[in-house]
Amino acid sequence: MNKNQKTIKKEVTLSGVGLHTGKKVSMTLKPAPVNHGYAFVRIDLEGKPIIEANAEYVTNTQRGTNLEKNGVSINTSEHVLAAIFASDIDNIIIEMDAPEPPIMDGSSKFFMEALEKAGIEEQAAEREEYIVKEIISYKDENTGSEIILMPADEYQITTMVDFGTKILGTQNATLNTLSDFKSEISSARTFSFLHELEMLLDNNLIKGGDLNNAIIYVDKEISEDTMSKLKKAFKKEKLSVTPNGILDNLTLHWANEAARHKLLDVIGDLALVGTRIRGKVIANKPGHMVNTIFAKKLQKIIKKEKRNNVPNYDLSQPPLMDIHKIMSILPHRPPFLLIDRILELSDKHVVGMKNVTMNEAFFVGHFPDAPVMPGVLQVEAMAQCGGILVLSSVPDPENYLTYFMKMDKVKFKQKVLPGDTLIFKAELITPIRRGICHMQACGYANNKLVVEAELMAQIAKKPKEE
Repeated sequence: MNKNQKTIKKEVTLSGVGLHTGKKVSMTLKPAPVNHGYAFVRIDLEGKPIIEANAEYVTNTQRGTNLEKNGVSINTSEHVLAAIFASDIDNIIIEMDAPEPPIMDGSSKFFMEALEKAGIEEQAAEREEYIVKEIISYKDENTGSEIILMPADEYQITTMVDFGTKILGTQNATLNTLSDFKSEISSARTFSFLHELEMLLDNNLIKGGDLNNAIIYVDKEISEDTMSKLKKAFKKEKLSVTPNGILDNLTLHWANEAARHKLLDVIGDLALVGTRIRGKVIANKPGHMVNTIFAKKLQKIIKKEKRNNVPNYDLSQPPLMDIHKIMSILPHRPPFLLIDRILELSDKHVVGMKNVTMNEAFFVGHFPDAPVMPGVLQVEAMAQCGGILVLSSVPDPENYLTYFMKMDKVKFKQKVLPGDTLIFKAELITPIRRGICHMQACGYANNKLVVEAELMAQIAKKPKEE
């Protein structure tokens, strides 16, 4: 069952400091139109550059998932993205006046609350969902980190962490349904080990951290020198280690809070795939690097499957429109009428068919000894399908002509030869306005994608005869 896309009802603002930059930041979450996805906007920079939350922009995964596009960065994107994804939102604008979202308490809790305050509303477009049909996996041989995605009825995640330290051994966490994220996962805070913290402090790399937004596991003896550095960094007069090996007065929400936070990170990092997923993720020793490598791999697989998603039609069934009906709508005539049947038609898409025979007029001159259907005519055939789509929106199609306005991203993938049956599918990218039809068109033959293009055409009234 297809669900519709969602965005937020109204904008909402949060303020705080970035964990690694220490910079004050104001972040405003705003509604976005359909098919927009998630995008960050740096309103503090000239031109307000946009960085889409897309795995292809991941540049660096040290201390967080960092995105970069055209030299503009977003740091530590994962906590806010996890909250947006888990709130069942498809389209949102994240405006920030600094490179890093506010760390808040190191979890996604405050982002979840802000999104609830903003309210969520359904949009008039279907949501895409990637349904996992076979196991997809990635393993980092050096670290032993591994992510496996397998078929399941809904998006589920299990994380298994093992830090090889006495203080924080092996932990697991599982989320069986995203609707439990708020109560089970969103409050899990980020964490660090003392040995990492010392390095970060020595290199001045953790400017916005205090003891309210990170759990510090003490995995070694604290020297007096380190203790005084920590007191200074956290602006505390007193610091101590609790019996369960955690610095100072931060109480764990759960015994396995670290594994839950790693699960939160997995959701945030895999949100960069840009598609809802129906499948179960099993992440063993996850980290931002392995998560985002897996996100890029999954993105490529989804793109390839989408491209090769050949529509299946029973050509023995009577068509929706035969050649006579097509000729009553389209002004084209043989040899320039390049579609034989219309198989499907709605207000948003059309499916047409052409039998390519040796008798086509163009084969006389287009390599007579090795006939190949010219690519431009394949594009023209797709445009004629689009003509049917747009002309079916007016009551008197016979009084209109269709004209090309633009062709974009045209790709020819396979040769089309005599004897092939071409199936064309054209879907609107935007609704038809003022007789302008903007569509994504694909042509298939022999169970393969042979041609694709973004096309724009316009209908205009035929000039009246004197």
